[in-house]
Amino acid sequence: MTIAKSAQRLWIASIVALVAGPAAAAPAESAYQQVIARNVVSMVPADGRGGVAVALRIDGRTLFFNYGWADRANERPISADSLFNLASLRKVFEVTLLALAVRRGELDLDDPVAKHVVELRQGNDIRRVTLGQLASHTSGLLLPQDYLPWPGERYTLAEFIRTINAWTSARGEEPGKQHRYTHAGFVLLQLALERRFGAPIGTLIEREVLHPLGMTSTMLPPNVDGRSVFAPALMRRVVQGYSEHGTPIGVPGDQQSFYDFPDAGQMFSSTRDLAVLLAANLGELPIDHSLQAAMQMTRQGVFRISPRITQAMAWEVNDFGGPLIVDKPGGLNNSSTYLGLVPNERLAIVILSNRGFQHPYEVARHALLPALARLQLPADAR
Repeated sequence: MTIAKSAQRLWIASIVALVAGPAAAAPAESAYQQVIARNVVSMVPADGRGGVAVALRIDGRTLFFNYGWADRANERPISADSLFNLASLRKVFEVTLLALAVRRGELDLDDPVAKHVVELRQGNDIRRVTLGQLASHTSGLLLPQDYLPWPGERYTLAEFIRTINAWTSARGEEPGKQHRYTHAGFVLLQLALERRFGAPIGTLIEREVLHPLGMTSTMLPPNVDGRSVFAPALMRRVVQGYSEHGTPIGVPGDQQSFYDFPDAGQMFSSTRDLAVLLAANLGELPIDHSLQAAMQMTRQGVFRISPRITQAMAWEVNDFGGPLIVDKPGGLNNSSTYLGLVPNERLAIVILSNRGFQHPYEVARHALLPALARLQLPADAR
């Protein structure tokens, strides 16, 4: 069988399974399957170069839906255990660490970042920036690696510190008074957390978030020359990333970091593992109260971006006239990711794609999550 025919057969089988559902499926589950299939189909490449994994948390249970190929050339289908580059979803874990430390009295959101990254005391504008502003994208900090066209060079730690010290805010804007989405700000937040607690950020995330939640397939792997290093058993689960047009980018485990120092790359995870994070955020797991409260703290609005969207700590709070949606999009040129919560409906979803620029947040915010929320209503109220 050719790869093209295999891909087509896998594609057709996935759609049939998701729309029709298993013969024994309850009517409610079949309805969820139909809504997922109808909305996710636009993100599944017809050429077979990539696919989509979805985990839906609803009414205290988790449903998994998988489409397409983890690696088309080797005919590895996507599964709930496939490991994806999470892109900016990493930020959710870092702000959870920050919120935990704030609740314990170990840090304050108003702490200047220069208090913890002492090399920054040589700078001018950066000395006015706080940890809370970094976590909410309101510091004003913006570097070339935060927007297109991407720079060709990678920053060593010394170069990054030197660049931050030389940074000046645009047009004299005040920290905390504007919204500028910044990856560099979260790299700086990473350094502050590492300095305060004397451990690498990966170790802190594992100790304070992943281990307490029992998330065993989420990790920040070592990065060697732009490639993640995994144990062989994990490597067999890592997806191949594809460009928007279906060209393979790098090898499975490819990193897209501009920072050439430890733990500055991306995290990897599966929908099965991230479904645990969703359940914890919905308050459905028996976890430590401090961790539960920290996660809730990260979702509180901080800065109004627009009449409909409010920035929280990494998360965004969206009010489009339907159910209130708290979410975090992410994306690279070979990965498209999304976490979405509808807390009032006990509803949450994770969408992971190994193809760039698929924009799952657009589908989730405006169609998928509202449609799933409507299914929670009595039949005569939908």
